[in-house]
Amino acid sequence: MKKGKQLHYSLLLAGSMLAVSSPVFAGDAKETVEMRITRLEKELAELKALVREKPAVAPVVSPAPVTAAAPVSKSEPQSPTTVSLGSGVKAQLYGFARLDALWESGQVYPGNIALWAQPQGLGRNDGEWNLTAGATRLGFNFSGPDTEKLKLTGNIEIDFTGGGTENNQNPRMRHAWLKAYWPASDFSIIAGQTWDVIGSLIPFTDDPAIMWDAGNIGGRHPQLRLTKGFATGEKSRLEMAVAASRTIGEKDIISGFDTGRDADMPTIQGRIALSGPVIVDNKPATVAVSGHYGQEQWDTNTSNANKTLDTWSCNLELSLPLSQQLIFAGEYFTGSNLDDFYGGIGQGVNTGLDNKSNFWNIRSHGGWAALRYSVNPTTTVSLGAGIDDPDDNDLAGYAAAVTTKPRTLNRTIFANVINQVTPNFIIGFQLGEWITDYMGAPRSEALRAQSSMTYKF
Repeated sequence: MKKGKQLHYSLLLAGSMLAVSSPVFAGDAKETVEMRITRLEKELAELKALVREKPAVAPVVSPAPVTAAAPVSKSEPQSPTTVSLGSGVKAQLYGFARLDALWESGQVYPGNIALWAQPQGLGRNDGEWNLTAGATRLGFNFSGPDTEKLKLTGNIEIDFTGGGTENNQNPRMRHAWLKAYWPASDFSIIAGQTWDVIGSLIPFTDDPAIMWDAGNIGGRHPQLRLTKGFATGEKSRLEMAVAASRTIGEKDIISGFDTGRDADMPTIQGRIALSGPVIVDNKPATVAVSGHYGQEQWDTNTSNANKTLDTWSCNLELSLPLSQQLIFAGEYFTGSNLDDFYGGIGQGVNTGLDNKSNFWNIRSHGGWAALRYSVNPTTTVSLGAGIDDPDDNDLAGYAAAVTTKPRTLNRTIFANVINQVTPNFIIGFQLGEWITDYMGAPRSEALRAQSSMTYKF
């Protein structure tokens, strides 16, 4: 037999012997794996017990799994990174880096954001442009440790519109609050600084000032809030909220102190909201009424004589989905001494003609309305308008006490398109017009073109 054929038959014989003996080897291997698994499980249990006995000395970072070569899906964005702290609290970092580029045909106050058109004269009516990254935001969401009855959450958030120079802006605290929620009774407590109870809707504008002093009232204040929910039907819900918030007034003429801090009570805010499907089954509409009442104490002499001025508002809110793609939202307000809540075009109290004992509140009313249409899952188009109309009778003599003419009417209209290029990259463009009337001065108008680029994380 030739050597080649001898080698061929030898290999066939060896293969046959391996095939016959393979069940024996396979059984031995299977037994070895099971024994190894049993041993590893025992060791793992011992390690877990050891870890539980020792206190945590450092936070453990548990990032979401990421595949480098996998493309980012628009419909399924990556899960944010969560940090598990030693106390059992989980912290989630979020935020965005944002650049706003703005051009105005006339100056809009204060510039990087829009509140009202500046009065004519003093070189304020020529065009200008701004570039700012001040709206960049950074925050942490906190959660846990929970119990069977109680869920704990919290939030700390800052941006960079707190002053400073254009290339060295100061951080500003936006939110700092904790929330205790009892799901079984649908009851929660919020303590810290967050959005006001009143005027809870946000217009669909792309400007960080969200139409303040132009129809949208309500900002952020330190507060203690209680909220109770009630099921009113299969798909409807009633929510009631009440809060005691910090009153932030103006500087007193005599003492220079904060007139809100000098008052004997906090500002009380309240809101009742009813939500449920109206036109679109899977998108509930919300109608709400809200209001607030507080006081400011103004000293009239150095002998502790004072005068108390009220701050109050009544508000109506409506959020109404008209179809799967179209939603309408709006608010109406009326009230007095609303400068701390971005009403009255930033004018709250008229201190009169240098009379340190005869001063009064400035009443105002207004509101906003807007439509937003979702062209596709990543692109929206919005159109809206707002107005803030202080009472002219309350503004008499106001010009003698301030450096600018009193603002009697402020209104704006805007249109924007916002595109989510990816879940993390968003671009926007907005065109708006601002018209502000002044007492004893010509009307001021300004066109404002604004674009934004945002990297969200």
